[in-house]
Amino acid sequence: MSYVTDVLKNNRVFAVVGATPNKEKYGYKIFEALREGNYQVFPVNPKYEKVDEATCYPSLAQLPTKPEVVVTVVPPEVTLKVVEECQLLGVPVVWMPPGSWSEEAVSKAESLDLKVIHDICIIYSLKSFSFI
Repeated sequence: MSYVTDVLKNNRVFAVVGATPNKEKYGYKIFEALREGNYQVFPVNPKYEKVDEATCYPSLAQLPTKPEVVVTVVPPEVTLKVVEECQLLGVPVVWMPPGSWSEEAVSKAESLDLKVIHDICIIYSLKSFSFI
């Protein structure tokens, strides 16, 4: 079993940093794909109060439950900050889809003993492994 499959099968609580109510953007599509896969998913974005009917949180620290996986849908320089927040909060896995990761962010996460998935589309992974 691949690590990606393992993460999707064995984790149920996700946070999407960069979630948006704009249905045309990946921040929404990723949030929706995880919901369709029956994951508990929290949208995180200080710009919005809600994504669909879900409360949107301004930061990971303000979530009511600690996520097992954080998905970044933000520019790489913001992902770097998210990595640091994940380490402080004890979030073990960071998923950095295409466009959200950088070598620096991956290296930083690994140096903080976080597990990293990068440059792999989570929507494709969910569909490929029949989770949605």
